[in-house]
Amino acid sequence: MPGLLRGVARTAVIAGTATAVSNRVSRRQSGRWAQQEAEQQEAAAPPPAAAPPPAAAPPAAAAPLADDMTAKIEQLKQLSTLKEQGVLTEEEFAEQKRRLLG
Repeated sequence: MPGLLRGVARTAVIAGTATAVSNRVSRRQSGRWAQQEAEQQEAAAPPPAAAPPPAAAPPAAAAPLADDMTAKIEQLKQLSTLKEQGVLTEEEFAEQKRRLLG
């Protein structure tokens, strides 16, 4: 009986190990295949065609300009705060302000 139990236990360990290895190999292969497929699709895809500019482009461009100006104002406020705290000298503040607005 102990020999039979040992044989069954050994078979169970071997089968469990084989299953784990097989599952890992399958996952790695499917990952590699997916990567190869994505690369092939990327290579086979035609380059995007140049779309004509939309008619509503000028109003849409005004919004980013306003956002850009708001961002610049915020940066100027931060620079001013740093100058007031003594972190920036007057020359450093002037240089950063020139870069920001220039």
